[in-house]
Amino acid sequence: MPLMPAEDMQASASEDDERRSHYQGSCHCGAVQFRVSLVDGLRTARRCNCSMCRMRGAIAVSAALDGLQITAGEEHLSEYRFNTRTARHFFCSQCGIYTHHQRRSNSEQYGVNVACLKDVSPFDFEEVQVLDGANHPRDTGRGSKAGVFGVLRFIRARDR
Repeated sequence: MPLMPAEDMQASASEDDERRSHYQGSCHCGAVQFRVSLVDGLRTARRCNCSMCRMRGAIAVSAALDGLQITAGEEHLSEYRFNTRTARHFFCSQCGIYTHHQRRSNSEQYGVNVACLKDVSPFDFEEVQVLDGANHPRDTGRGSKAGVFGVLRFIRARDR
């Protein structure tokens, strides 16, 4: 996948949405494997500045709860919850890689780590919105949508 700015990624994702809404994925060691159908292709790519996301640094895309199927290694998935204990964060107990989480902001969706998707890299995204999860909307009374905290930008060394 070529490096694209956020607005071009959205345009490209819409063109390829039907072809590329379905992905295979796995953790680093391959013990956990899954297939996923994304709700809006790669157009939902985002990061978050909450304490958990800030430390793990992953870019996540969205899938409905019934859109993610663990195809191997479910027994290797470990779950972590913190604070309100609403969000469910899953990672491989063998290699430690975060694969997905059930969102606090929308409990009907999973956030899926793009680095776990076959043929997708976090470095394919030139720009990624960062949501303000540190000031979660359920804690601040802003409704169900987190505000945008900022944008992370990736520039390849050869493009400088």
